[in-house]
Amino acid sequence: MVIPMRTGSEPTTARSALRARFWLSVWGLVWAVFGTAAFALAGRPGWAIACGVLWLVITVDTAMILRHIRQGPHYQPGPDIPPYRPPESRPR
Repeated sequence: MVIPMRTGSEPTTARSALRARFWLSVWGLVWAVFGTAAFALAGRPGWAIACGVLWLVITVDTAMILRHIRQGPHYQPGPDIPPYRPPESRPR
């Protein structure tokens, strides 16, 4: 089995789909709010609590995503930074 080596370009080429994650979390937030209200009105307190906990988790995740979007791009090494040197020997 061959394990590919890192080239060192990962920090400059890596991208996160934060906007897609944001919209998916908004979609989940809408369904969690709807589920909480629907189960509460239907007299199912267990399911309403479960949806409420999910609502809380999604809200925290959405806040983290928004924070990362607002932070903007972080430091990325430029082209003058050489890639990582591969190890001289690999463990087998």
